[in-house]
Amino acid sequence: MAVTPNPGRAPVIIKKYANRRLYNTESSSYITLDHLAKLTREGRDFKVLDAKSDEDITHGVLTQIIMDEESRGETLLPPAFLRQLIAMYGDSMQALVPQYLEASMTAFRRNQAQFNDAMKGAFEGGPFAEIAKRNLAMFEAATTAFQPKVKGESAPAPTAAPQTDDVTALKAQLAEMQARLDKLTG
Repeated sequence: MAVTPNPGRAPVIIKKYANRRLYNTESSSYITLDHLAKLTREGRDFKVLDAKSDEDITHGVLTQIIMDEESRGETLLPPAFLRQLIAMYGDSMQALVPQYLEASMTAFRRNQAQFNDAMKGAFEGGPFAEIAKRNLAMFEAATTAFQPKVKGESAPAPTAAPQTDDVTALKAQLAEMQARLDKLTG
């Protein structure tokens, strides 16, 4: 799932009118904040401009999307983190926080992608390929459980747990995966 804007495409221009309506100039249609959240999840870059002044208000709109998600129970930001973030306003280190948070999130997403790739290639064609596929499906289901849900999207069906006689094989797989991850990050 891409979350970084596609550098090869121009951002979609969204106009926000005084009546709080959002107009997508690319599709020539009115949209909602949910549509902007979906664009973000798809990796589409957009810029929100005040229709009257042409002022860039993207930051405020993105913040509003986060507030809406958080108010729906899709809590991603724990209270302790929010308190720490609030405490940084006015601090001498305030200017460094945005770059630090962006770099941290980029590294997190990159590590998640590397882990997924390592899992997919770890046991391809080996004797444990079927078990590895099942484990990968369970891992992907677990990671998607922590991602915000798009309206109209249903939760993935839970997969069956591995049988108890597979525990030894799973332990061996885990040890081999750890060794491969150590090589990737080393």
